[in-house]
Amino acid sequence: MNAATDYPGRQANTPTTSFLAADVGGTHARVALMRVSPDPGRGVEVLAYRKFVCADFPGLAELLQAFIDGDAQVPVRHCVLACAGQVMGDEVLNDNLAWPIHPPQLRQALALDDVAVLNDFEALGYAFDTSIARNGRRLCGPAIHADGPALVIGPGTGLGAAVRLPGPAGDVVLTTEVGQMDFAPHSIRERELLAYLAPDGGYVPYEHIVSGPGLLTAYAALCVLHGETPRLATPEAVTAAAAACSDARAVEAVEVFCAALGSFAGSLAMAFMAVGGVYLAGGFLYSMFTLLERSAFEERFLHGRSARALLSRVPVWVTEHGRHGVLGAARWYLRRGAAAGAIPRHAGSIP
Repeated sequence: MNAATDYPGRQANTPTTSFLAADVGGTHARVALMRVSPDPGRGVEVLAYRKFVCADFPGLAELLQAFIDGDAQVPVRHCVLACAGQVMGDEVLNDNLAWPIHPPQLRQALALDDVAVLNDFEALGYAFDTSIARNGRRLCGPAIHADGPALVIGPGTGLGAAVRLPGPAGDVVLTTEVGQMDFAPHSIRERELLAYLAPDGGYVPYEHIVSGPGLLTAYAALCVLHGETPRLATPEAVTAAAAACSDARAVEAVEVFCAALGSFAGSLAMAFMAVGGVYLAGGFLYSMFTLLERSAFEERFLHGRSARALLSRVPVWVTEHGRHGVLGAARWYLRRGAAAGAIPRHAGSIP
C-alpha cells in the first residue's frame, strides 16, 4: 500500500475550511489547526499549534481530542496524519510509536469525515526547500546547491529519511525505510560494537546505532566493552557528557554516532545523486551541532575515491524539526485536493 492513504467514510472533497494536521513521532506529536487562506498568496494559515509528549496519553485519539478541546475550539471534521512508519492495511506499522495507530478507529472515535495518512519524513520532504536552509546551520559542503534530488534525514526515536525529486509539475517526495538497512561498520571499534550487539551474527539496522536510543545503546555497549558500568541513562545525558568531556565513553559513543551518520548520509546521497542537498532534521541533532562539527561526520560523508568529487559538492544542513512536519502534511493534503479539483490550485502552496 502507498504511504499516503485515505480511509473509508470520508467526504469526497478535501476541506476548504479548517482541518487538523498532526506530525506523530515516537516521542512527540505536533498538532496544528490549519485553514486555507482566503489570500491566494498565503496558501495556508496555522490557526493553533501545540507540541505534546506522546507518553502522556493512552492513545492518539485522546491526544488529538485534548488539542481539539483546548486549542481548536471549532468543529473539526478532517485530519491529515504524518506518522513514523508505513501504513499496512488499517494500521500504521512502526516499532517506535508510543501506541498502535488505526486510522479507521481514529476517524470513528473523533467523528471525523476524513483521515489521510502519510509517512512523517514524506511530510518533511514536502515542507523542506531552499528557504529552510536559511533557518538552519550548514555542516559541510558549499553554501549553494544545484537543482536536483534532495534528502531529508532525521535520527530521533528512530531513523527516517525521504527524497525529494524536482519535476515540471511540482516536486515528488518518495518515502523510505532506509533506517532499517543493515548497519555497515567502518572502524575496528564499530566492528566490535556490531559483534557485541549481534554476537551470533544477524540483522542490526542502522537505527539501532544512529538514533537517540541508538546513541544510548552504543554508550552502554562501549562501557561493557571497556569493563565499566554505564552511569548515563538518556541520550541527552550522553551528549551533555560528551560536550563537557566528562565521560570518556560518552565521547566515544558520540564519535561513533556522528561517524556512522556521516557514512549513512553519504551513502544515501550517492544512491539518489542528492546534488540538491542533504537536510539533517530534528532538535536532537540541532542541539549537538558543535559535536557534529568537530566529529568525523564530514570525512565519512565524503567516502573516498571518485565519490568524493560528487559528495564534496553536496551541501549538508542541520535544521530543527519545528513545524515543518505539520506544514508538509498540509501541503501534501491540499495538493492532493487541488489535483482532484476539490480546492483552488493556490491552496497547495505554503509560504
